[in-house]
Amino acid sequence: MAQAWSFHRYGGAEVQELLDRPDPAPGRGEVLIRVAVAGVNPLDHLLREGVVPGLDGGRPFPRVLGMEAAGTVLALGEDVDGIEVGDAVFGFALTGGGTYAETTVLSAPHSARIPAGLSATVAATLPVAGTTAVDALDQLDLPAGATLLVNGVGGGVGLAVARLAVERGLRVIGTGSTTKREYAETVGARFVDYTDEDVVAVAREVVPDGFDGIVDLVGGTSLRTVAPLARDIRTVIAVGDQSVPDIGGRFVERRLDRGNLERAARLALDGALTPVITAVYPLAEAPAALAAVENGHAPGKIVLKVT
Repeated sequence: MAQAWSFHRYGGAEVQELLDRPDPAPGRGEVLIRVAVAGVNPLDHLLREGVVPGLDGGRPFPRVLGMEAAGTVLALGEDVDGIEVGDAVFGFALTGGGTYAETTVLSAPHSARIPAGLSATVAATLPVAGTTAVDALDQLDLPAGATLLVNGVGGGVGLAVARLAVERGLRVIGTGSTTKREYAETVGARFVDYTDEDVVAVAREVVPDGFDGIVDLVGGTSLRTVAPLARDIRTVIAVGDQSVPDIGGRFVERRLDRGNLERAARLALDGALTPVITAVYPLAEAPAALAAVENGHAPGKIVLKVT
């Protein structure tokens, strides 16, 4: 039997429970892994709340929390290519398997081998934050020397975007709360604290001609406040707010395939996409880890050390 943090219906933290379950059997196109590290993301509590039911894989309750993990392959389902039993892999549990668990199934087409020299801890952060950063910046395709505003720079995705953008030679300004300053400045961003500064006024002072691109991690009113700072509204890319086309911007075009995971892993090995991991929790404390992400104040990336 293996332990897993599950939820038995949609709701808040009260629906979470630790259960013992047999190792799940990998279906067609799936691999069973022993989880070493699982990433913790805002999407996890949104799935638990039923906000995005289309991403839950259609599995019955109880469902296991989590979307990304790294670990060792224990068994293969049918039609799995390029991955073998015993491989160290990382990827997405897109079919609803969940990753806050000692064992789980990942989608093989959305998983990749962990390259030599890359830790499982770093690899576990790449499926969500790492590939989102790659996708957003590829979509903008800004040249070196261009200016980029990262709205909500302090979280796992925002810091990944800022770090990779700086590596690409962009001039990065990031917005966030006071506790995020140190982390944003560590990755090379010019930080604007929205809690005691007028973001629009400071941004216009720093970049008077408007930004060449904006990556938004906040959405809502904040997105609409900073969007006019772009020289061209079409260069506003939102990661979470799917209403961004209403103001002329674009939603991030995600690529979850093995090739993009391998690319993110190479960038991490090169130091261009090294995640800012600020907390590591044991599996037993998964609810505390998710609560830290859910309140929106946790800087950087949080992971669960499972085995």
